[in-house]
Amino acid sequence: MQTANKKTINGWAMYDWGNSAYNLVITSTIFPAYFEAVTGDGNENTLNDTVTIFGRTFVNTALYNYALSIAFIMVAITAPLLSSIADFKGNKKKFLFFFCTLGSLGCAAMYFFDSTNLIFGLLCLIIACIGFWSSLVFYNSFLPEIAAPEDQDRVSAKGFSMGYIGSMILQIICFVFVLSPNSFGITVGKASQISFLLVGLWWWGFGQLALSRLPKSMPAGDGKSTRKILYKGYQELHKVWKQLSQLPLLKRYLFAFFFFNMGVQTVMLIATLYGKSELNIPTTNLIIAILIIQFIAIPGAYTIAYLSKIMGNFKALMVTVVLWIILCIIGYLLPRNGIMEFYGLAVVVGFVMGGIQSLSRSTYAKLMPETKDTTSFFSFYDVTEKISIVIGMFSFGYINEITGSQRNSVLALVVFFVVGLCILYSALKLQKKLAHATL
Repeated sequence: MQTANKKTINGWAMYDWGNSAYNLVITSTIFPAYFEAVTGDGNENTLNDTVTIFGRTFVNTALYNYALSIAFIMVAITAPLLSSIADFKGNKKKFLFFFCTLGSLGCAAMYFFDSTNLIFGLLCLIIACIGFWSSLVFYNSFLPEIAAPEDQDRVSAKGFSMGYIGSMILQIICFVFVLSPNSFGITVGKASQISFLLVGLWWWGFGQLALSRLPKSMPAGDGKSTRKILYKGYQELHKVWKQLSQLPLLKRYLFAFFFFNMGVQTVMLIATLYGKSELNIPTTNLIIAILIIQFIAIPGAYTIAYLSKIMGNFKALMVTVVLWIILCIIGYLLPRNGIMEFYGLAVVVGFVMGGIQSLSRSTYAKLMPETKDTTSFFSFYDVTEKISIVIGMFSFGYINEITGSQRNSVLALVVFFVVGLCILYSALKLQKKLAHATL
C-alpha cells in the first residue's frame, strides 16, 4: 500500500493535537493538583490525606488511582466488542466521534467539581478517562490504513509530536489563568475549573477537524446487517483471536508490552500526585516540570524512531525500557522538596516517554498481518494496554495504602519493567529465529 496524502496524515495527527490536552491538563498537571487540594486538609506536611466515601476511608491519592482503574476496566471490557462492530460495519469514524464527544463532555463537566461534590468529580474523571482511551482504539486503528509499513514509525511519531505541541499550547493558556487568577478577578480554584472547560472545548473542536479528513473505512462484513450485530461483533473478535494464535511473534510482543506498559502508564498517570503529595513540589513547579516533559518528548519521539531504523524496533524498545528502570530508581530516591532534582528527572522522562509510546504503537502495526480488521486487531492492543494499566494503578494505590508511602509503589514498578525487558529479549531472539528460517 501507499502512504496517504499529507492532508490525511496531518488530519490524523490533529486528533492527537486535540485529545492530548486531556492527557496533559487532566491527567498530568492541573486536575491531579486540584483533586489533591480539594480532598486534602491543607497541611503540606501531611503525607497522606484521607477522604470518606461510601462508608470507607481512603487515602485521597489511592482513591484517585482506584477511580481510574474502574475507568480502564470498563474500557477493556467494551473495546473488543465495539471495535469488532466498527470493523464489521466500517463505521469506526462514528465511534471515534462518540467517544471524542463523551470525553470532552466529561472534561467540561469538571468545571462544576469542588470539595462539596466528590462523587460527581470522580464520575467526571471516569467518564473523561473512558472517552479518551476508548477513542484511541479507533484512532490508532487508522495508522495501518493511512501509512505504509516503512512509514509507520515516522507517522506514529508525528501524531505524538503534534499532540505534545497542541497540548502545550493549551497548557500555557491554562497556566496563565492558574498563575494569575487575580488578573481575571477569579480564585485559583475557579481558574482550574475554567481550564477543565477549555480542555473539553479544545479536544472536541480539533477532534471534528481530524474526523473531517480521515478516510471512510471499508466494512469487513457486508456493512448492511443489523440483526445479531452483537453476535457478529464477537464473531469478528474470535476470528482475530484465531489469527493471533498463529502469530507467535506478535503474541510475545503483546506479552512484553503488557508488562512494560504497566510501568510506563502508571508513572505517567501518578507523576503529578507523587510530586505533589510525596515530594511536596509546589503546583507551579509541577506544571513547569510537565511542560518540560512535553517539550522534550517531541525530539524524543523522533530520536527513538530514528534509533529503531538503526538497530530495529525490539532493540530500541529494550533501550528505552532500561532507561525507565533507571528513572524509577531515581524517582524513589528523590529528596522531599527537591525541585531541581525533579526538573532533571522530568527531562529524561520526557525523552523516553514519547519514544516508547510511539514505537510501541508502530511496532504492533508492523507485526500485524495485512487485514481489513484493523480496529479489531488494535482492540487487542488496547485491551492489553488497559488491563496492564488497571493492574499498575491498583498495585500503586494498594502498596501506598498498606505501606503509607508512594515511594514503595514507585520502586515496585521496577519489577514490571524488568519482566517486560526479559520478554522483549525473548521476542528479539524469536524474530531472529523466524528470519533465519525464511532464508
